[in-house]
Amino acid sequence: MNNILITSAGRRVSLVRFFQKELKKIYPEAKVFTTDAKPEYAAACQVSDASFATRRVTETEYIQELLDLCLAQGVQLVIPTIDTELLVLAQSRALFAKHGITLLVSDSECVQVFRDKRLTHRFFQEHGIQHAKEFARTDYQLPLYLKPYDGSRSVDNYLITSEEQLTEYHFSNEKLMFLEYLDHKVHTEFTIDLYYDKASVLQCAVPRERIEVRDGEVNKAITKAPFFLDELTQKLSNIPGFRGCITLQVFVNTQTQSIYGIEINPRFGGGYPLSYLAGANFPLWIIQEYITGNDSLSFCNDWEKNLMMLRYDDEVLVHNVNSI
Repeated sequence: MNNILITSAGRRVSLVRFFQKELKKIYPEAKVFTTDAKPEYAAACQVSDASFATRRVTETEYIQELLDLCLAQGVQLVIPTIDTELLVLAQSRALFAKHGITLLVSDSECVQVFRDKRLTHRFFQEHGIQHAKEFARTDYQLPLYLKPYDGSRSVDNYLITSEEQLTEYHFSNEKLMFLEYLDHKVHTEFTIDLYYDKASVLQCAVPRERIEVRDGEVNKAITKAPFFLDELTQKLSNIPGFRGCITLQVFVNTQTQSIYGIEINPRFGGGYPLSYLAGANFPLWIIQEYITGNDSLSFCNDWEKNLMMLRYDDEVLVHNVNSI
């Protein structure tokens, strides 16, 4: 009953291995399972203890199928990994809790805020954090940055530097936000891995300076303890409804030192492996809080600063494959 399930595991090989390592230290016989729409093609599913194909989260039978799987496999804790499943799972927490299963996701109200970047901007305002200025479509200043209010992974994002680049599509697409452009030449980009305990109290914050991004996910990064960290963690020290790993993205103007909130994702980010390897052991704390029942966590600040991660492509081999 101490098993863990990581959903929509895809390429998250490192995350699966981290949970396996920490779980088996405490419960040697426990297992870390994974799901994916096509687990035979998902690298993380090949390294987990077992994997299972599931329907897509948009299908009405998804939640019952997931619950049945957890009950059949003795799963006590479920870790979601992609944006599209967060709201459905958040709304199902009580159902799973009746069966002794924890869905590690923030409250549905929080998830709804961070699935809509307009509401995210309001969150930043309420917590004293600046954000890029929003323009009306009839009154804007170039350069502009256009992105969907519910987008992810930089899909449908546009940098507009001249009027000629704006098309009817940009004006007619109601999802696109017209935003002040924060030039990368004068801004440093950080993603901060935040850990919130059961009581929604911030226990750890690890900023990663993003050096290079590939397909919307960090490829090169370095852990830093920047000047704004203490002030930012104070502003976000207790956010009702937050739990587990939350990733916060900010831009810092190198000339004015102004901090701009960009977005928040209430899940493990793709760059979390760097934080783990620096000593921010979120998987262990999750296991302690939600499986062993240890509620005695205290703020962690002893992670390694100035640790650089340089990612590269690796291979997961599956032997004796006849056909798929």
